[in-house]
Order: sequence, then C-alpha cells, then structure tokens
Amino acid sequence: MSMMDEFKTFALKGNVMDLAVGVIIGGAFGKIVDSIVGDLIMPIVGKLFGGLDFSSMLIVLGDNPNRLTSLADLKKAGIATFAYGNFITVLINFIILAWIIFLMVKAMNKMKKAEPVPAPAPTSEDVILLREIRDSLKK
Repeated sequence: MSMMDEFKTFALKGNVMDLAVGVIIGGAFGKIVDSIVGDLIMPIVGKLFGGLDFSSMLIVLGDNPNRLTSLADLKKAGIATFAYGNFITVLINFIILAWIIFLMVKAMNKMKKAEPVPAPAPTSEDVILLREIRDSLKK
C-alpha cells in the first residue's frame, strides 16, 4: 500500500472527521468564551475591584521614552512588557472553558448511564426442566 493510500484511509476514517469537526466547533466556542470573559466578566470583576482594568495591569521591562501605557501601544513600539493582567484574563478564560467541558462530559456520562438495560429473556421450559433434574440428582 502506498503512502498516499494509507493517508487517504487514515483521513477518511470517521474518527478523523469527527476530530476535525470538533476542532472547528471548539475554535468557534473558544471565541465565544473569549468574548464572554473579555466583554462581560472582566469588566464586572474590574468594577468589583474599584474600577481596575486588567488589560492595563502590566510592568514595563524595557525603556519607555514616550511613556506609553496601553499594552497594544507598548507591543507596537516593541517595548518588552510583563502583561500579568492579560494572563489573568486568559486564565479565567481557560477555567470557564474547562468548567463547561467538564459539565458537557458529565452530562454525556449521565446519558450513557441512563440507557435502559434490556430485561433478561425468559427462561425456556426445557432449561427449567433440566435444572430440576440436575437439582434432584444432587440430592
């Protein structure tokens, strides 16, 4: 089998296609969570901490002759920064995403357990008779 045939067999397996769909949906879902964290959660958390803007939480490591303050401006100017506020935002983003995935897996596991177990087939008369003979021979 040539390498191209092997690749074709691999790529067309159901698991690979499922994985591709999962990656695409996960990327879109990640953008939704980014928006929820950046646009909804972090402003509320910042307000609770006295109007703190997490995107401005940084330490300038390089020379800053123009006294730039925003992370975007500092990065554009090529000035080294320690952007721990941005890291906090990404960490909260990860925690929310991990929690949602945990809840989804938990729900899937619950659905798997909820599947009804088929009732055992009724025992035939021949088997019942053979069991009675066996039991009487034991006595």
